[in-house]
Amino acid sequence: MPGIYANLELARVKGLKQIAILVDPDKIDHLSELVKKAVHYGIDYFFVGGSLLHSDQTEVAIRIIRDNSNIPIILFPGSINQITPSADGILLLSLISGRNPEFLIGAHVAAAPALMRSGLEILSTSYILIDGGKPTTVSYISNTTPIPANKPDIAAVTALAGAQIGHKITYLDAGSGAQNPVNPATISAVRRLITNPLIVGGGIRTARQLQEAFMAGADLAVIGHAFEENPDLLSEVMKAFELAPQKLPQD
Repeated sequence: MPGIYANLELARVKGLKQIAILVDPDKIDHLSELVKKAVHYGIDYFFVGGSLLHSDQTEVAIRIIRDNSNIPIILFPGSINQITPSADGILLLSLISGRNPEFLIGAHVAAAPALMRSGLEILSTSYILIDGGKPTTVSYISNTTPIPANKPDIAAVTALAGAQIGHKITYLDAGSGAQNPVNPATISAVRRLITNPLIVGGGIRTARQLQEAFMAGADLAVIGHAFEENPDLLSEVMKAFELAPQKLPQD
């Protein structure tokens, strides 16, 4: 069976668009219902994790997802404490938009033995924060400054550097609950310089914003806070495109 990266790369080559739902383990009161809705609308992945968790509920969240779907689960970890072998894969994030050594390599060294034992598919990822209009938890916790939204050239060369280093995936993130999603101009600028699967998340609240991200070059869009607030968002997306989300055209 193809792995997660093989599926991401195949979708990119074919021009298929994919959607992931980001699950915050601190917010699992209605998770089973949300998972069922996500399955109904044909989402492709569940991301599990967050920058700041108040409780150790990652395992619980994964179990709820497993009980209600067969969709791959990918860890989106904010710390080494969120690593668990019960998921299918992990985004091994290098925060290359910042200069904090802890999030460039320090945490990776600490996590390496656990990751080796875990059996998780490790997805080396250039993680690039883009200013979403207001401070976010990830920028505060990581003590890094996001790339300005009006500087797409900086985001593009940063992504290019990550690809040249050897990262397999590029992730542009405005942060959970961002006021604005990643600017389409930034997505387009990054897309022109890299051939990696391109993930875009943070601040996507409407079908139109999702469409703009895809048309600009995103391969996989991540919806988190907006789906918690509006579980019918995926229905709106389906109506907007009149297609299943995973078969949206490149442009």
